[in-house]
Amino acid sequence: MSSQPVQSSTNTARSRHSAMVIAQTSMDAKLHAEFEESGSSFDYSSSVRETNVDQIPKSNKVTTAYLHQIQKGKAIQPFGCLLALDEKTFTVIAYSENAPEMLTMVSHAVPTVGDHPILGIGSEIRTIFTAPSAAALQKALGFGEVSLLNPILVHCKTSGKPFYAIIHRVTGSLIIDFEPVKPHEVPMTAAGALQSYKLAAKAINRLQSLPSGSIERLCDTMVHEVFELTGYDRVMIYKFHEDDHGEVFTEITKPGLEPYVGLHYPATDIPQAARFLFMKNKVRMICDCRANHVQVVQDGKLPADLTLCGSTLRAPHSCHLQYMENMNSIASLVMSVVVNEGDEEGSDPAPEKRKRLWGLVVCHHTTPRFVPFPLRYACEFLAQVFAIHVNKEFELESQMVEKNILRTQTLLCDMLLRDAPLGIISQNPNVMDLVKCDGAALLFKGKKYRLGMTPTDFQIQDIVSWLDEYHRDSTGLSTDSMYDAGFPGALALGDAVCGMAAVKITDKDWLFWFRSHTASEIRWGGAKHEQGDKDDGRKMHPRISFKAFLEVVKTRSLPWKDYEMDAIHSLQLILRNAFKELGDKDSEAMAIHMKLSDLQIDGIQELEAVTSEMVRLIETASVPILAIDVDGLVNGWNTKIAELTGLTVDEAIGRHFLDLVEDSSADVVNQMLKMALQGNEERNVQFELKSHGEMSEAGPISLVVNACASRDVKENVVGVCFIAQDITAQKSMMDKFTRIEGDYRAIVQNPNPLIPPIFGTDEFGWCSEWNAAMTKLTGWSRDDVMNKMLLGEVFGMNRALCRLKNQESYVNLGVGVNNAVTGQDNEKIPFGFFSRNRKYVECLLCVSKKLDAEGAVTGVFCFLQLASQELQQALHVQRLSEQTAMKRLRVLSYIRREIRNPLSGIIFSRKMLEGTDLGDDQKNLMRTSMHCQRQLNMILDDTDLDHIIEGYLDLEMVEYKLHEVLIASISQVMLKSNGKGIMIVDNLAPNLSTETLYGDSLRLQQILAAFLLVSVTFTPSGGQLAIAASLTKDPIGESVQLARLEFRITHSGGGVPQDLLNEMFGEAVDASDDGISLFISRKLVKLMNGDVQYLREAGRSTFIISLELAISNNSKPSP
Repeated sequence: MSSQPVQSSTNTARSRHSAMVIAQTSMDAKLHAEFEESGSSFDYSSSVRETNVDQIPKSNKVTTAYLHQIQKGKAIQPFGCLLALDEKTFTVIAYSENAPEMLTMVSHAVPTVGDHPILGIGSEIRTIFTAPSAAALQKALGFGEVSLLNPILVHCKTSGKPFYAIIHRVTGSLIIDFEPVKPHEVPMTAAGALQSYKLAAKAINRLQSLPSGSIERLCDTMVHEVFELTGYDRVMIYKFHEDDHGEVFTEITKPGLEPYVGLHYPATDIPQAARFLFMKNKVRMICDCRANHVQVVQDGKLPADLTLCGSTLRAPHSCHLQYMENMNSIASLVMSVVVNEGDEEGSDPAPEKRKRLWGLVVCHHTTPRFVPFPLRYACEFLAQVFAIHVNKEFELESQMVEKNILRTQTLLCDMLLRDAPLGIISQNPNVMDLVKCDGAALLFKGKKYRLGMTPTDFQIQDIVSWLDEYHRDSTGLSTDSMYDAGFPGALALGDAVCGMAAVKITDKDWLFWFRSHTASEIRWGGAKHEQGDKDDGRKMHPRISFKAFLEVVKTRSLPWKDYEMDAIHSLQLILRNAFKELGDKDSEAMAIHMKLSDLQIDGIQELEAVTSEMVRLIETASVPILAIDVDGLVNGWNTKIAELTGLTVDEAIGRHFLDLVEDSSADVVNQMLKMALQGNEERNVQFELKSHGEMSEAGPISLVVNACASRDVKENVVGVCFIAQDITAQKSMMDKFTRIEGDYRAIVQNPNPLIPPIFGTDEFGWCSEWNAAMTKLTGWSRDDVMNKMLLGEVFGMNRALCRLKNQESYVNLGVGVNNAVTGQDNEKIPFGFFSRNRKYVECLLCVSKKLDAEGAVTGVFCFLQLASQELQQALHVQRLSEQTAMKRLRVLSYIRREIRNPLSGIIFSRKMLEGTDLGDDQKNLMRTSMHCQRQLNMILDDTDLDHIIEGYLDLEMVEYKLHEVLIASISQVMLKSNGKGIMIVDNLAPNLSTETLYGDSLRLQQILAAFLLVSVTFTPSGGQLAIAASLTKDPIGESVQLARLEFRITHSGGGVPQDLLNEMFGEAVDASDDGISLFISRKLVKLMNGDVQYLREAGRSTFIISLELAISNNSKPSP
């Protein structure tokens, strides 16, 4: 069933999708079996329509046979041949039937000596190929990541014909696909990806030059570039939707072909097993769907059939071939577009995000077509670059959606404050603006309020009755098919209402969103589609798939996305609170607005503190910092930039910044200023400033700059701040290095500290240089990396020496190296990797081509530029002011939503009890409860722990009795101590209860409770805990004295672990919950001019907490 409770959970969504994939695979198997049995009489459209996924068993013989046939297929396409070798002996254990003819056939043009070799089970590869080719294969077969070397050019011994050998490893064996090099091709003599990447350089540059913000423009560009690169008649972007059905998102065709853009296909058109293979093998070519397949002969002694899933030659299945021929597509080339799930969170950069198949780049041709492997490899890399840009568009889109939802939620909350709950229906915007829908309805106090396309009042009542009967225990329901969810009146709703999201506000009040059927959202941009069109007997065709799809979805809406359900669920919680608190609406609104006012005051104070810190940093920073106003005039110039340029602060202030910039950098700076004044802050931009006075002889100053837009209180941009890093010395060294025509090695191995980390490759991608700075940075020596593939072995994803964070980093490195090899200029790109000791290194990467004496490119050199500590500190302070306001607003929003109800319950219960006839003991308990509740309120207001840690927190100065604080603190550990049978002994001096203290009682209460809790935790069951306090006084005035207070919390047992004490003193990198509590508590003690010690003795240990407070001379005995 396609319904679900109203909740948002990534794991739940993933589980639902996994279950759908399993069911869909069974459906794929059933359709495939029906096709095999019925042949030409197979009716695809009716089979799809009549098959209900829910009725198919998840595991049966049909499914098992289907998956086995896909995984263990024994046939290949005839455009090449295949050998399988034993991993240990390198002898043949399987071969395609055409391999003897293709690899050992004698050519009359090539003279031979002796008999030509015989190829069969047990043959050795050295007998089939020339000596250099056999040696190259032998070397490659012993290589760890053998696929990095593909393709390997080999020549047959008998015929001399060239072939590309494409190798991959399977369990216990090596599969080699041999594809002939066509006569018109210029053979690629070098192995590895780097040579193939050159072919896609133009297309990659075109993609990377596109502005972000339009997935349609990105896809249009991709199909045009692939169309030009490959020469196919039709190129399409095929996109998968959340329910796994597909859509031709964009396409380009040669004239005269029927367009498919806008077509939607059922999920069965591309089976789940095929999608799994597309995740593993990113490019798939079918040369001729009419060609006869070639069988693979395997050694009968093998324990199991070989799997050919990774073979480039793997034969397609008959069902797919029939589909291709029916649509007059004789040849095809398909590239996978694999993107991030986008739902993994966490601060650890090590794990890579989960992947999913977003779609395919599909190429069709009306005649047989063969694309050489190097070009296919280039297409694979191009698809990876495309996928990265798709990811970025998703991130941008999700940010926009999130902002719109948050803005709409805020507006709806404001409406609730003025007119709850009808404001969300009667005003603008309304609930229909929260998520995409065709209608919405509110059932409130028995009355129905409807917007847009909705069921009738009677039908809404029927839906509520159905929900009450069948979903009584749920707080709501979301479904993309009321029919599949089991609503009896679904068909009577018609096409207008197929999907619904409903949430229960109270037992009798509901809020609904409705969606029409999916087909209403679809616009086919292809040929005219009439209901009566016939498919002239061809049962498997895009038009028939489209008809089948429309049949499948005619009772189904677009599915509800997780972020939409998050928004709906959030509004549900807000409405529940609003309904409960209608009686206190005015006071609640006032409280919220007061809290917002306090927040704004706090925010202004924080921004003032940040501003003061920024001014101090700018004046004293050891990195260049300068500021420009909206007219381009300098209004900030720190000591460091004055020292570098020779231009004093007085001389710089008021001058136009472009006058101080080298002419060669004027355009770059001008563009950077324009972007920053529009609010777009560029990073890592390099330009040069003129030098003045005594510094002019040294030449221009080279800087790498980050721009930060300066804003006023209304968020208007009023200027730009540039935070820079001086790279003049490094640039001078790098320029000499890249221009030199002599010995590169002498410079690479020079120990001069000005030389940055450098590594390099030869023209084929093998690591050829690795200087001492790289060894120090990475932990890997020169011997460790030399003669390894830079892409894959040195820097890569899994077994590489320097592991990259994600696939995007790997692709970006490949693009940079590729651009340099092809002679293009590279900008600095952000780069990061994990060193040998698992430390993550962030830097800028600059790739330069290496030239020989004749100017030919012989490889690349890569320079890493590391940010200085001063620059990192400056960037941190720069970001601080930007994050402050948003951080506090998010914290406030969270507190309002999640904590208000339980706190209200505590306060209400206490007030109710206060109104009853209580004895003295009960009143004391109520007073203790009040102190604990006030402590909870205070902790909830601790929205910035940095203020406590850094000593900026303002302590309250109120009058209080010490014994009340102690009682409230001890009460917080009584449940735990009673559970462990621990006796708490009060050894306080009698006179302390009579003292009136001045200070922050709640913070003292928090401190004592934290240390008491940890002490109870590490006291053995049945043990003892004693708390003692002593007080000494020093007069500081006529009525006030300084009190030096010392608490001793002594507990039996082995004591608190040393690791936890290290966390308390801030000496541990990762702190536990207890460690954070003790660390914060000790910081609070320090704010009270005190400190904490821990004393270990035989059989017992003691926390000694000393602090200073003010004490009144007019202390009176407590009541």
